[in-house]
Amino acid sequence: MENRNDILNRIHAALEEVRPFLKSDGGDITLVDLEDDGTVKVQLHGACIGCSVNQMTLKSGVEMTIKKHAPEVTSVVEVSMV
Repeated sequence: MENRNDILNRIHAALEEVRPFLKSDGGDITLVDLEDDGTVKVQLHGACIGCSVNQMTLKSGVEMTIKKHAPEVTSVVEVSMV
């Protein structure tokens, strides 16, 4: 993947852009990993866990914002840490 650090920096910037909206609902998000195929793995926290609309938030809010900052990203998936 071309310039991984640059892409990661842009992903972090995108997450900072959506974080206030998640926090206003009592949630948060953390970047877990960037896969070589362009898949971004994130973990949702707080009220986002188990929220009925979290997949919609993930796809229409988070993924859209990340792709705006880093078009190299192919998809955003949620992973749960045990």
